[in-house]
Amino acid sequence: MDRIEYIFSIFEFVSLMLLMFTANARARGGQEFDKNYVITWGHDHVLKLNQGKGVQLSMDHSSGAGFESKDHYGSGFFQMRIKLPQRDSAGVVTAFYLTSKDNTHDEVDFEFLGNREGKQITIQTNVFANGQGGREQKNVLWFDPTTSFHTYRILWNPHHIVFYVDKIPIRIFKNTKRRGMNYPSKPMQVVASLWNGEAWATDGGKSKINWAFAPFKAQIQGFSHQGCKVNGQSNNVKVCGSARHWWNTRKYSRLSAYEQKALENVRAKYMNYDYCSDRTRYNVPPTECRWNK
Repeated sequence: MDRIEYIFSIFEFVSLMLLMFTANARARGGQEFDKNYVITWGHDHVLKLNQGKGVQLSMDHSSGAGFESKDHYGSGFFQMRIKLPQRDSAGVVTAFYLTSKDNTHDEVDFEFLGNREGKQITIQTNVFANGQGGREQKNVLWFDPTTSFHTYRILWNPHHIVFYVDKIPIRIFKNTKRRGMNYPSKPMQVVASLWNGEAWATDGGKSKINWAFAPFKAQIQGFSHQGCKVNGQSNNVKVCGSARHWWNTRKYSRLSAYEQKALENVRAKYMNYDYCSDRTRYNVPPTECRWNK
């Protein structure tokens, strides 16, 4: 690496740190749960923590639990800090996602797929646009997500969707509407849940839940919604694409060189499934795959 390349590399790294510091500064201290969320199911399986700034979801034979944001959004940068269920969690799914919840819904998913004790947790991402999903990617994590909190972020703007684990992008899904592809553009709520996914989540459904380890518990804190609210007052989400919102500005329209290298590193070292490479499902890769590498 020559001197000019070295200086450029340092510049890109500093730019990324400033980007993340800006997002964290806006979210410092998190938001109170009751101010922004409502429990939607499993009410007796939700415990509020840290004076209402965090929650614990639990799951046993009788129920799991879930909550959603009071507001609908048309774009934004969304964050939760999550600590996953410990010990043997095969078949248990912890989820953090955005969804429009209609018949032809848009959705952007983080799903954490539990595993047998001692085996790595898988993080699955998916994108639904106009009711069409089937865009799963899976990565193993380079840390144990059950022992401490880690930050999971979704950037959704008119340019692309980026999934972040802590400060590292693990997936990008670009807006290719001008090429005829669907892209999530409906007002969406922020949702989190803990539920029974043993039919498919671990080893294709072969590893079932070991209820001797119940109740399974996931803790969530550090809620942050930096988003354009829609809330039925107007479904004109074009307003939410305005550059007056900081997450829609040019800085957030593409990955920096440092982020791109980090993404490529994750794909090379930690990805163990990509729908774009699954020839059993797709004889010809879906068209959007050529732009989302």
